[in-house]
Amino acid sequence: MNLENLCHDVIGIVTHTAVFISNELENRVNLNVEVKGRHNYVTHVDKGAEEMLVNGLSALLPESGFIAEEDTSTKRGAKYNWVIDPLDGTTNYIHGLPPYAISVALMADDEIILGVVYEMALKECFYAWKGGQAYLNGKEIHVSKTDKVSDSLIATGFPYTDFAHLSYFMETVRFFMENSHGLRRLGSAATDIAYVACGRFEAFYEYGLSPWDVAAGILIVKQAGGKVSDFKGGNNYIFGGEIVISNELVFDEFLEDVKSIMIR
Repeated sequence: MNLENLCHDVIGIVTHTAVFISNELENRVNLNVEVKGRHNYVTHVDKGAEEMLVNGLSALLPESGFIAEEDTSTKRGAKYNWVIDPLDGTTNYIHGLPPYAISVALMADDEIILGVVYEMALKECFYAWKGGQAYLNGKEIHVSKTDKVSDSLIATGFPYTDFAHLSYFMETVRFFMENSHGLRRLGSAATDIAYVACGRFEAFYEYGLSPWDVAAGILIVKQAGGKVSDFKGGNNYIFGGEIVISNELVFDEFLEDVKSIMIR
């Protein structure tokens, strides 16, 4: 399997799907918003975009299965599975507020081998494949070289269904507000992670996430020179619902800050 060629084929499918999503934004008053849970929404655009992705990716790799947010396909592959979020940042999209992104990753068994994140408002395509570099619109990208949390701009996401750890989380918000260049919450985890990969953010952390929120970005960050773990410093960050991401230089300090508050 030539992962570089496959990645560019995936980009073609993703950008085609992005045209559909962007066109539908012009008719935002007729989005047919459904409530999946508290503060968790889905529209006909999410479902239509996921169908387009599933159809296109199935044609690329017929033996593959899917781990998809809207369950358009429940097929599981024996080795290969696409992990897809057709519209990460649906709440932003509903309100016409960027960022919102498509996130597509390919897993071979338990390993992510390809990732594409396309942020539609700025038409920025972040991508990487195993053994390659990380790219933004064809140009190689790298994580920042900042080496202290005090000099870092940090991204996070607010919990919207799981409030069990909210009090601890709010402690981290205060800590990073007081001890960094600032804290940002954009509303799209896939975009946050991609921004770590290209050095706009030094670090990102969040709990309550799903694999389709993070899978593509994880590989992009790693290929851009970053590091990833769960809150305990382990490897359960794809399906474990919690993630810490940063450049290599600030990682140990940042992880310790998150862990000391979130893990009691």
